[in-house]
Amino acid sequence: MRKILIISFLVFIVFSVKAQKYLIDSPDKKMSAEIEINNGITLKMLKGTQAVFTLSGISLETANNNQLFANQQVKKVTRIAVNEEVKPQIRDKSEIYKNCFNELIIAFKANHSVTFRLFNEGLAYCISTSVKDSLTIIKENLNIQFQEGDSARFQPAKSFNFDWESPYEFKKISDLEAGKLNALPFLVQKQNGLFVMITESDLYNYSGLWLKGTGKPELVTTNPLFPKSLSYKGSAYTHGQIAEHYDFIAKVKGTRTYPWRLFAIADHEEGLINNNMVYLLASPTQLKDVSWIKPGVVMFDWWGKNGIYKVDFKAGVNTETAKYFIDFCAAKGFRYFLFDDGWSPKDDLLHEVPGLNMAEVTAYAKTKGVDVMLWVIWNSLLKQWDPAFDQFEKWGIKGIKMDFMNRDDQQMVEFYEAVASKAAEKKMVVDFHGAYKPCGLSRKYPNLLTREALIEFEYSGGTNWDNPEHHNLLPYIRMFTGPMDYIPATMRNSTKDNFRPIGDCPMGQGTRAHAMALFVILSSPMEMLPDSPSDYYREAECTDFLTKIPVEWNETRLLKGKISKYTVLARRSGDDWFVGAITNKDDRMLDLSTDFLKPGKYHLQAIEDGINANTNAIDYKLIKKDFSSGEILKLKLAAGGGWVARITPIN
Repeated sequence: MRKILIISFLVFIVFSVKAQKYLIDSPDKKMSAEIEINNGITLKMLKGTQAVFTLSGISLETANNNQLFANQQVKKVTRIAVNEEVKPQIRDKSEIYKNCFNELIIAFKANHSVTFRLFNEGLAYCISTSVKDSLTIIKENLNIQFQEGDSARFQPAKSFNFDWESPYEFKKISDLEAGKLNALPFLVQKQNGLFVMITESDLYNYSGLWLKGTGKPELVTTNPLFPKSLSYKGSAYTHGQIAEHYDFIAKVKGTRTYPWRLFAIADHEEGLINNNMVYLLASPTQLKDVSWIKPGVVMFDWWGKNGIYKVDFKAGVNTETAKYFIDFCAAKGFRYFLFDDGWSPKDDLLHEVPGLNMAEVTAYAKTKGVDVMLWVIWNSLLKQWDPAFDQFEKWGIKGIKMDFMNRDDQQMVEFYEAVASKAAEKKMVVDFHGAYKPCGLSRKYPNLLTREALIEFEYSGGTNWDNPEHHNLLPYIRMFTGPMDYIPATMRNSTKDNFRPIGDCPMGQGTRAHAMALFVILSSPMEMLPDSPSDYYREAECTDFLTKIPVEWNETRLLKGKISKYTVLARRSGDDWFVGAITNKDDRMLDLSTDFLKPGKYHLQAIEDGINANTNAIDYKLIKKDFSSGEILKLKLAAGGGWVARITPIN
């Protein structure tokens, strides 16, 4: 890691009530923030001379120290400039992140401070308190003002009991219904084309951040209240949701730093793909050894067991089916097999269902070089915490998929970290489903490889929400916050007109080439394949292509992209490049320049839409050709179509 710090201290003793103003520039001088202290904190964000947004009311309301933010007299101002390179333990986007920012820390006499950090890619701020006693946080305050006509893409929610699995809406900010909840990430599209992404990072021992509309081009923040009692009525899937709550959002140590409030700014879609602020603002890993953490492809039995054929055993949740999946993983070089819902009673994680011998399965998997993972309901694991983790370790389980949390109050946020920490102790990787958006926990615990918090392929079993337009939203909204478990590359493909939701054997909207391109475009160091081994054996040409695609990357670039319309994204692994291209419901011709390649000759192998893909989505063509860097590749995408390529240098 290379780090340059330039530190200067300015000490103020304030005897008047006059407003004090401070200015902070981005390292490239293209953005600036004007901060004014005058009976509160106001920040005006500028790009050049153009106003982007205004923040006001930055403060916390506490029950046991209500004067903490009443005194806004400044004691000291510290300026820091940082220019360093950060190497992530898991390379879900690239091998190096540039961490370059200017920082302004304003310390107040009343034992609190606010740190403003301005990157070339956006603004972030966080609050710190320094008092002896613990604090009860009643409310966190922030108003965000935009301009009339600015719009946003976001997930609305009826309550804080939310799974982050609803369609994104697109509305003018002034049209948001006052008082209604909206989840993060929240992507603003300004009238001048500028993007502003609002989310958070370094969320620990605190309550998640949400936004509410006001009926004006203004947003206010809110947080879930702390649970008082939980409900255990109905299905085991819904156990542990909040029945009653207290009138505060968090109980915390008096001396601490609170989560970063993040406002990324991008001229174009490329700036959303390349932004790493969520990761860079998160706490570094506490794990001394990360060598055991292995990204990889996962086969799982949720729907896949229903699609098995040409075998001599009854498919289901049993030992024979598990071995069939494991044999496939071993043959194709896939690292993990996951038992999804059904391997145990829902409220008992210590015993398998009849017909399944877990010890036999894991021993068999070990001989094949395949690791086994288990799906669990979060509340069942909580109740059997130590015995369950000990049993998993005894069986030789290498990962867990946690599901149905559907909350981000302080208690649940603390549970996420407890799971990641305990799993790391047992050398297990983690996948969160029924989960809130990523907020940097995977930097502190790199064994947290992926999470849901999106509409993914599973929804094709019951809705039409998972469609090509949605696929062209995910890279610019959800993927901004971190890796996502979308579950790409189904071999059961459908046009928009032929699509039908089928619960136990879902098909995916979009062509075969589109579905395979999602494997490259949608970032996850733990990619899950949805279909049965039988399907992938049948589609050997496509399966062999997938086996060549890695899940960690040295470099990621958006080559072309227009939110909701089309995406062409390239990722490099070593000297090889992989490019995925998808379009929405419209067919599309795209000219793809290859000037992102180093000068030289290259071999291309690609899956493209077949001539009949507009009417038969499984139609594809495998092409191979040699070309020189700088040549223009002509991409012809069917409606809902795609293109995916592996490009290797010719020595």
